[in-house]
Amino acid sequence: MLNWSDIHTVLLDMDGTLLDLHFDNHFWIEHVPKAFAKKHSVSLEKAQTELKIQNDAVYGQLEWYCLDYWQQELDLPILELKREISHLIQLRDDTIPFLDALHAAGKEVILVTNAHPNSLSLKVEMTQLDSHIDRLISCHQYGVSKESQRLWQQLQQDIGFDNKHTLFVDDSKPVLDSAKKFGIQHLLAIANPDSKKPAKEITGYVNTTDFRTLITQIK
Repeated sequence: MLNWSDIHTVLLDMDGTLLDLHFDNHFWIEHVPKAFAKKHSVSLEKAQTELKIQNDAVYGQLEWYCLDYWQQELDLPILELKREISHLIQLRDDTIPFLDALHAAGKEVILVTNAHPNSLSLKVEMTQLDSHIDRLISCHQYGVSKESQRLWQQLQQDIGFDNKHTLFVDDSKPVLDSAKKFGIQHLLAIANPDSKKPAKEITGYVNTTDFRTLITQIK
């Protein structure tokens, strides 16, 4: 259970938390390998193998989330490829009711995403998510990802949140672990980031599969 009366600021991840992660999973697991195979005249299997090697090499680092990095490494127009399947970009069904409830309770609501600014812009364009959030932040402006303690230090200096009165919500255990290490008091894990995959509990944290079950508790 979350102690909502003690929470003043809510920091929210984007992909897999407010947005269905199906878009990103489909993009990187299916769409990009097909484009890579076609561009470089290799089999789909070889493309998938090569991409996994490159993916694993920078996992958890800011490069892993950087469109410019992947455009250079893969020699592919990454943002254009995202636009090709942008119809798959969807808010979770429970997102807007949750955000509305947070605002109604007077909480400060801030998006903190590792996503590249261009990816963030595309998703805002497709969902109008910005109209429900007080501030949108891409970690690229700090030069580090949420997996790094340096991100939390810079973020706190920038927006001035109090660890004791802040809730952070994410679907990644390494990121939640990083926030916990920094001292953020209230943490919530998303167990079902991709609507096409079964829920999987993130151990060590309060988990939810539907924000709407929390709304009556928010005060």
